[in-house]
Amino acid sequence: MPRLPHRFRRKIRAAIAGILAMFLFWFFVIALMPYRRELRRPIPAATPACDPQFARDMAGLYGSPILDGNSIETLINGDAIFEAMLTEISQAQTSITFETYIYWSGRIADRFCDALIARAQAGVPVKVLVDWAGGLPMDDDLIDRMHEGGINLRMFRPMRPRTLSRLNNRTHRKVLVVDGKTGFIGGVGIADVWLGHARNPDEWRDTHYRVTGPVVALMQNAFAHNWVEASGEVLRGTDFYPPLHPTGNTSIQMVKSNTGSRNEIHLMFMTAIAAAQRSIRISTPYFVPDKIAVNQLLEARARGVTVDLLIAGKNTDSYLVRRVSRLSWRTLIDAGVTIHEYSPTFLHAKLVVIDECWASVGSANFDERSFRLNDEANLNVYDDAFVAEQIRIFETDCAAARQVTHSDLDRMGWLHHAQNAALGLLKPHL
Repeated sequence: MPRLPHRFRRKIRAAIAGILAMFLFWFFVIALMPYRRELRRPIPAATPACDPQFARDMAGLYGSPILDGNSIETLINGDAIFEAMLTEISQAQTSITFETYIYWSGRIADRFCDALIARAQAGVPVKVLVDWAGGLPMDDDLIDRMHEGGINLRMFRPMRPRTLSRLNNRTHRKVLVVDGKTGFIGGVGIADVWLGHARNPDEWRDTHYRVTGPVVALMQNAFAHNWVEASGEVLRGTDFYPPLHPTGNTSIQMVKSNTGSRNEIHLMFMTAIAAAQRSIRISTPYFVPDKIAVNQLLEARARGVTVDLLIAGKNTDSYLVRRVSRLSWRTLIDAGVTIHEYSPTFLHAKLVVIDECWASVGSANFDERSFRLNDEANLNVYDDAFVAEQIRIFETDCAAARQVTHSDLDRMGWLHHAQNAALGLLKPHL
């Protein structure tokens, strides 16, 4: 059979290469595309947050019961948080399940590795799920030590052909459950930057929570849901789901978001903000809201609700986020929203408080990535005493922050604002 002339072969190869490049381009566009917003406009104000009907609405809307009989303890900053977690791990008898976005190599990583191996070698099933992207800084020797020590370690959605279409969908959850009875949740990852007590820029400011009672079964569910995807194993039995008895008087609801399904965290936050009557307090390291969230806050201000935002200041791990965050500042400040930039170190604590009766704590930031891309896990707490404690912590943090003013915005030149607007195209991915 005669061969095609060289010029035709070259054109065919170029056409095939072009088609392949176009296919890859559109594949990655689809892979990186955030899931659609289910809300098209802010949620209208309705039942006040302190009305019992609000709790019934939240339970019905998000298919997650509000369970009574729990106890929740606030742990502030790395030293207190890590010691509480390590102590609980050292006492494990039947199981340890641990899901986290960040697990970097370092001193605290070694301590957790040693503690987990000790329990695994004592016969306790230890299952650790680390997000592949968040765990990239883990050294191979640390991973090898875990495997050799008996820890069942899995990476969540590593870069493989079958996961490429969900490459941008990460698990951002931080959930540790010991013996199916004690849970930890909050913002802390396993890295040395959290060590200390937020005394200087090298020690990040964060909050975590120790939980006991019936709601721990739902925290285990948050782990189990992603574990079955990563490992194919379905967690069952009393080692993971023992009978749980009341340990306190706090009512708590578990809300988790799963990529590919409803934007539960976004919907939940908007519903709560719509229920505010007096005050909204938001602490978040990454404040990159979508238009719906901005308008939801503006509508709260129009109702006379006081809105305070506590965000990371110049000490941050993401320069881009800080730049893009400013896109909404003037609109919010013009409406009377108070923005506080935390000064001493990087603020990584995540908290939303509505009036004096409702608080949401966990892994979710107030940004588009948490709203539309990440798997997140939050606890909604319906307890006046707990909420009062969170407000005291919030106010203490605000006392160490500087308020953003109109003059701060006026000092930014047109080029700075134009750059921010261009960077805003990356909002869902930051």
